[in-house]
Amino acid sequence: MQLIGKVLEREKSAIVLVPEISLTPQMVDRFIARFGENKIALLHSKLSVGERYDEWKRIEKGEAKIVIGARSAIFAPVKDLGIVIIDEEHDTSYKSDMTPRYNAKEIALYLTKKNDIPLVLGSATPSIDTYYKLDKENSVITLRNRATGSKLPNVEVIDMKKELAIGNKSMLSIKLHDMIEQNLQKKKQTILFLNRRGYSTFVMCRDCGYTAKCNNCNITLTYHIKQDKLKCHYCGYERKNFTECPECHGKNIRYFGTGTEKLEAEINKLFPNAKTIRMDIDTVTKKNSYEDILNKFRDENIDILIGTQMVVKGHHFPNVTLVGVIAADSSMYMSDYRSNERTFGLLTQVAGRAGREEDEGNVIIQTYNPDSFPIECAKEQDYMKFYEQEIKLRQVLKYPPFCDIIKLEVSDIYEKNVSRVITEIYDKLLKLGGKSMSIYAPMPCPISKIKNRYRWRIIIKCRLRK
Repeated sequence: MQLIGKVLEREKSAIVLVPEISLTPQMVDRFIARFGENKIALLHSKLSVGERYDEWKRIEKGEAKIVIGARSAIFAPVKDLGIVIIDEEHDTSYKSDMTPRYNAKEIALYLTKKNDIPLVLGSATPSIDTYYKLDKENSVITLRNRATGSKLPNVEVIDMKKELAIGNKSMLSIKLHDMIEQNLQKKKQTILFLNRRGYSTFVMCRDCGYTAKCNNCNITLTYHIKQDKLKCHYCGYERKNFTECPECHGKNIRYFGTGTEKLEAEINKLFPNAKTIRMDIDTVTKKNSYEDILNKFRDENIDILIGTQMVVKGHHFPNVTLVGVIAADSSMYMSDYRSNERTFGLLTQVAGRAGREEDEGNVIIQTYNPDSFPIECAKEQDYMKFYEQEIKLRQVLKYPPFCDIIKLEVSDIYEKNVSRVITEIYDKLLKLGGKSMSIYAPMPCPISKIKNRYRWRIIIKCRLRK
């Protein structure tokens, strides 16, 4: 804000990017309090076409000097740009995987170089690539204390294998249960983080093994209890739940996995007098839903906020003194070289929601792998320890930032077309590729079919920056 103040004094403008629309209301309130409403424009996908047009025109005429928004706000027609600030720069949502495909961070770098102005990237858990590059350029500024002067929270890791061994089959460890109880008595707030929507991850017949799958995507359907429906989180396909197996007509139907809906049901059962609210894609379908849920949690003495990664980033709730992570392992086994980085980032970010004012904060991380390195570093909230090990690993395995990775993806409604075309591309690449390139044979994508299109990919590792 001080930097932006200086930019405005020189009659220039600023762009501030945030990763999630849910973070903008809190951010906008702070900016309005300091700079006044007339100077600020807001750009994000939840605005109506008319609202977006009005904001765009205000920016174009130079009436709004500060643009705040999600990734597409980088394209705002700002007059006399003086600074670009990207908050939570590590967040993957700055990269668009839909047409037009772009990375807002790359565009910001281009704009700031072109205009010879500063680009500020902020994060408590910078992406490995960013930190490596800026450390080499001596462009890292480290904040050693919290803004409010409060201490970092106490973090404890609970081994859920031990909980099972003593007969605790609940989603909550005994320690987390007791701490929620204490928090309720003290009239303090709790955030529970589980990065999965719905009630159960999949539904299966125990007699014949039938699992409900999406008709359009090669993925299991998630059960949502409130509507008693099975839904695909990729294409939106849904069908009514079944109590009798469609294949063998058996009645032995079992629900596997857990999501935020199931967690909410369990919390309501265990703490019937507690006021709870849930924040995930299913509860923020209406306009301003994000704002309404966050304002309710802050202003209406709601005891427990249950949510996916929407609740992790950037929120400041002074009365939150306890954070519980229900399944810390869920992001660790994705088929992505950044899964360790994402796990560490999510856990450290969610831990940062606890004890942000005078009261001490506590964090409970529940996991089946308490000795895993990302969880160990998140417990200590030690970014440098994590970075130093991860960067060595990346160097040995030749992953970014020590190489570029290119993914070529082919999709079509007919799998034989995909197979034929991707094989032709692969054969041509092998003829073109030199020693500086590693070209991996075509394979189906981790989710091999989405929205009735079959998907195959080729991965290329190379050192060709341009």
